[in-house]
Amino acid sequence: MSDNTISSAVIIGAGIFGVSTAVQLLRRGVSATLVNDGPVANGASGRSLSWLNSARMRSNPYHLLRMAGIDRYRTLSSRIGPVDWLRFDGGLTWDADDATNEIAAAYAHEVSLAYDAQHLAPGAVEAATPGVDAAAITGHAAIFNPGEGWVDLPALIALLLAEFDTLGGTLVTGQGSARVLVENGRAAGVETTAGVRHGADAVLIATGPAVPAMAAELGATIADGTPVALLLTTKPIDHPLKAVLNTPRVAVRPAPGGAFVIDADWAANEVVPQADGTYAVKDTTLSGLLAEASKVLSGHPRLELASYAAGRKPIPADGDPVLGRLPGIPGCHVAFSHSGATLGLIVGELTAYEMATGQRHPLLETFRPERFGA
Repeated sequence: MSDNTISSAVIIGAGIFGVSTAVQLLRRGVSATLVNDGPVANGASGRSLSWLNSARMRSNPYHLLRMAGIDRYRTLSSRIGPVDWLRFDGGLTWDADDATNEIAAAYAHEVSLAYDAQHLAPGAVEAATPGVDAAAITGHAAIFNPGEGWVDLPALIALLLAEFDTLGGTLVTGQGSARVLVENGRAAGVETTAGVRHGADAVLIATGPAVPAMAAELGATIADGTPVALLLTTKPIDHPLKAVLNTPRVAVRPAPGGAFVIDADWAANEVVPQADGTYAVKDTTLSGLLAEASKVLSGHPRLELASYAAGRKPIPADGDPVLGRLPGIPGCHVAFSHSGATLGLIVGELTAYEMATGQRHPLLETFRPERFGA
């Protein structure tokens, strides 16, 4: 017999947080219904750089949560064996050659946490991680983190959904969006725009950038810093780069089949939201982003665009994840974070624990929604 105090749950949102939580609930013997406003992974999880890391400087609780997240990916990798959508080939980062350069401070911080890090001069990069044009490294040094990696979230979600189906989960994708039903002061399920009610003992709102607005409808405040994001996928090429690159002008990571995925803040800032909810992306933005990626790759290969996706990227206003039960609404939980890939598995595990048992997990105490007040 499982230790759950609920028998059923509805999860709104079939991105990585929603799907991961749903599977974990099913493993605990809680029936789970997953409601999405279209195909699975049709939101931020489908356009994520998906770099698995705890690099640079952040709070210790956030670092511990991210390290737990990476640990779960290593466990998964050991269980399923080698795949082309989950890799741990390291991450390389460097900063601009100006007053904003924090490479030395970031390296010292990582060393203080025993986070695996190497402080490399440009000439030493090729031996540590091939595929990088050393001449592109500004500021005279870079950090290589051998334990970092990347995941293709749609592939991971597909794997999890296979287990979800085997365990008897219910997937609803043809009824539009959903709103939380509150009865007698607590979450009682959801109702879709098609007018279908799905009753449950607990609800999780895992709708990416829509979480703050949905929480506001329930009287809860989640401060929102969500920007627009743009992710490019290239056509496959033969190139030695294995690591994830984070540089002043572009981020690049390998992708299944020999492709690369690419993003940059400057490019996202050129995307124009349209009144109909779509996003206008200029050809010069796309070509410029491909050119910036080529500059940091050895041999400066010609990169061709295969596809791109633009949309809102979930980021809380203070940068930290928002995880746990909404204040004043028993049974209603949220999962909202920028680091959806790194935290994807651990957030599902800990959220399911809290929903199923009614207990608060200590690793999530720093990240509660109530920190924003009324």
